[in-house]
Amino acid sequence: MRALAINDISCVGKCSLTVALPVLSACGATVDILPTALLSTHTGGFTGYTFLPLDDEMKKICDHWETLGLKYDVIQSGYLGSRAQIGFVKEVKKRFLKENGLFVVDPVLGDNFTFYKGFDEAFAKEMLSLCAEADYILPNDTEAYLLTGERDMRKALIALSKVCPHPVITGADEKDGYFLYYYENGEKRLPLKKVEGSFHGAGDVFAASFSGCIGGGFSFERALSLSAEFCYRSILRTEKEVPDKKYGMNYEKELSVLTDAFKE
Repeated sequence: MRALAINDISCVGKCSLTVALPVLSACGATVDILPTALLSTHTGGFTGYTFLPLDDEMKKICDHWETLGLKYDVIQSGYLGSRAQIGFVKEVKKRFLKENGLFVVDPVLGDNFTFYKGFDEAFAKEMLSLCAEADYILPNDTEAYLLTGERDMRKALIALSKVCPHPVITGADEKDGYFLYYYENGEKRLPLKKVEGSFHGAGDVFAASFSGCIGGGFSFERALSLSAEFCYRSILRTEKEVPDKKYGMNYEKELSVLTDAFKE
């Protein structure tokens, strides 16, 4: 399996490409990267960070790749810094995804039911058009709301199923528990174990493990349950071992969840 991860590089604070590389590798993938931006740190909890968009370099990289004849079994996209980058990722899919390859989109937009800095409704509309080209999308509850206008996650899932064949809402607090919502021949939900608190990079850990598992041949439900277990165990370890959570999750010692599954 050859995988392409499209995301930013945050030099400090484990997230985005610095997570995608080891996690996808643990799933047995040969991983290539297409960085969308270079940051001194991620933007959640740090101040004074540097930010360099890489639009021009992305185009040069892809032009070079074309001369190499590169094709991918899985392409996973994450943080995209502009509407122009969203448009370019559509082009990347057309140029580099194998026939019958899988395109997984993590539509990074916001948290706590608000947009991240620099994003707005026009950006969300463009992101929805990228979701329409995906086989799987992985919004959190905020992103599901920003894409559909629905705060009820069941209604949001149904709306997203009309855009993408396999939407996943990666976590939603409900009166009767904490759940992952997904659509496969109807709306379904998977109970999740929850650890209170905010854990930076959890979404990236989940997205990378899901992309590796689904690209590696696991069923949709198995890929979801494996990724949820890996993410939960990583959060538990982080809660115990990391005093300052903005530096990211200690997921490395839990990679055996994935490697053992692939051995089986």
